[in-house]
Amino acid sequence: MAALALGVAVSGCSPSDRPRLAAMHGTSHAAIPGIADARSFSDQPEVMEQELEKALVREGKHLGLPKGSVLPPAHFLALSGGGDDGAYGAGLLAGWTAHGDRPEFKMVTGVSTGALIAPFAFLGRDYDSVLKDVYTNSTPENIYAPRFIVTAALTDDALADTAPLYQTISRHVDAALMAKIAAEYRKGRLLFIQTTDLDAGVAVRWNIGAIAESGHPDALTLIRRILLASASIPAAFPPVLFDVETDGQPHQELHVDGGAVSQAFLLPPGVSLREARRESGYKRKGATAYVIRNSRLTVAYSDVDRRTLPIAQKAVSTLINYNGQGDLYRMYTLTKIANVGFNLAYIDSDFQAPHKEDFDQAYMRALYAYGFDKAAHGFPWRHTPPGLDASARD
Repeated sequence: MAALALGVAVSGCSPSDRPRLAAMHGTSHAAIPGIADARSFSDQPEVMEQELEKALVREGKHLGLPKGSVLPPAHFLALSGGGDDGAYGAGLLAGWTAHGDRPEFKMVTGVSTGALIAPFAFLGRDYDSVLKDVYTNSTPENIYAPRFIVTAALTDDALADTAPLYQTISRHVDAALMAKIAAEYRKGRLLFIQTTDLDAGVAVRWNIGAIAESGHPDALTLIRRILLASASIPAAFPPVLFDVETDGQPHQELHVDGGAVSQAFLLPPGVSLREARRESGYKRKGATAYVIRNSRLTVAYSDVDRRTLPIAQKAVSTLINYNGQGDLYRMYTLTKIANVGFNLAYIDSDFQAPHKEDFDQAYMRALYAYGFDKAAHGFPWRHTPPGLDASARD
């Protein structure tokens, strides 16, 4: 995505007359009309705490267990951003299925390309074929349509149009899939997708299960637009507008790629799994988190031309890489506080394949096969972020 991301150096948004009430009242008051539990903001950890409590109660009831009972071990999955490197996560999940020990995840979170993977990872192995199709058969034409660069940079809201990506999302995220997500939500399972509210500069965690289960007539369209927004690289892809209300007054929020805030997330700071267990009346036997980073830990070496755009492009890709590493340390710390096991996967240095363009089909097929092969033979998960204990493996 680095080639597309260079647009941040030159592109600006066109003027808009949309109301900006959120700036006056604070984003915490903005809500999706008709869906009370649709989302929370990164500065509202108590909302996710409450959702975790309710999920434990739903799980206990689904299993027919009275309060005070011990629930089975839980497995959490976080899927990071990474553009076409999402082929790695798609292959890893399918290989994990082939190995025979892929668990059902109690909670799945996704950002950017990880958001596109997340609904299918949440629903399990039956959707491995969908992920394989998306990440091995897609071409740039299935993702975006370039705009005329001069007008795009000066007067449009992005360098490319993502109508093809929305069509790809809509082809796979249909009413039947939404109904399955709703059914799993009623069992106490959670699916969160992160976007960035660009007006407020905060992360928004969308509760996809609650939206799916709401029965709202626009729920399916909303879920599709959330997935599109989470993958909308600022300036490269157009932002997505969401209709919201603040104190009964309608207005719109401008949302872009969730990776503008963080490349991946498990729990926001302040959320305690111990507290959720205590408040719900249930206990948990144990929990394990898996983080799939759809990228490398290092920035590839390249001779940078001494010109504005190549310099900006390389600087942005470097910034994204190191911010992503910081996210790993944050997630690791939160799992230690919550007494949750930590497992990390990323594209290692043993993968080498030419990458000629964004969404290069040959590259994605090679990367999918790499992730599949690693997992099919028993993935060597790392248990600490890079630099903490390089030798920590299964």
